[in-house]
Amino acid sequence: MPTTMENHLFDYWPMIRRPRLDLPGGARLAFWIGYNIEHFELDKPSTSIFDGTAMLQPDPLNFGWRDYGVRVGVWRMMELLKKYDMRASVMLNADVCAHYPEIVEEGTKLGWAWLAHGKNNSIFQAGMSAEDERAYLADIVTTIGQSTGKQPKGWLGPGLTETFNTPNLLAELGIEYVLDWCNDDQPYPMKVSQGRMIGVPYSIEVNDIPMFLGKGFTGEQFYQAVIDQFDQLYAEGEHTGRVMCLALHPFIINQPFRHKYLDRALDYITGHAGVWFATSDEIAEWYYREHYDAAVESMR
Repeated sequence: MPTTMENHLFDYWPMIRRPRLDLPGGARLAFWIGYNIEHFELDKPSTSIFDGTAMLQPDPLNFGWRDYGVRVGVWRMMELLKKYDMRASVMLNADVCAHYPEIVEEGTKLGWAWLAHGKNNSIFQAGMSAEDERAYLADIVTTIGQSTGKQPKGWLGPGLTETFNTPNLLAELGIEYVLDWCNDDQPYPMKVSQGRMIGVPYSIEVNDIPMFLGKGFTGEQFYQAVIDQFDQLYAEGEHTGRVMCLALHPFIINQPFRHKYLDRALDYITGHAGVWFATSDEIAEWYYREHYDAAVESMR
């Protein structure tokens, strides 16, 4: 008989059994932008707009489409977020630090938060031994820390991928939260072999890759989905705080014909009182300070 594998990384913790989550300033909702800034290896297939050429080496069509994000899209995003006095939380491939250092330089001036997001988006950890993965992750964390001047606190795996060892290894390296599991509207404690770890809400559906590439959304449909997500969480936040992440990629959302719909969505969201516009680092720091201990006790 095969053995059933259960998830021991976190406990089931139903929303109705949790203590009230009070956000800073009496806010109903914490809103953050998860912005994926990535590097792709030239000779490997990755996220594509046309699968017919994805296996070619080189693949100018798809590589160039992705490359638009770091050449043009990210700079358009910087101007938009300045308009709304928002800061991005960047899922940063370590290779971006070497290939596009101007992005790190300008984003740091804007107060953007930098999270570790693998070496690049062409390498996944699947199949790595624990020792190989430990060295791989240590190099990523060190590279990002040296480039940005600050130790990264958060992690999102390329393609939201992990091994069974990843959370423990990240905790060893001082990472405080992960985003990969996409299973909640509030932060929650996770289990690691040493130190502490929490999950911070990220979104796999309110995310421009599944919406535009997976479902073929128009800009109008994207806008409607974002504000529908916001409206529901904002209403629920009257009773206990919620977190909304809007997950974006510069080579998708910052294409000229889509960009204005993000502008419209942010205009709608910023028009509401009771929203805490934070970075994911700030959300994690607040949760550890104000709610972590009570959450652990509640789960016993």
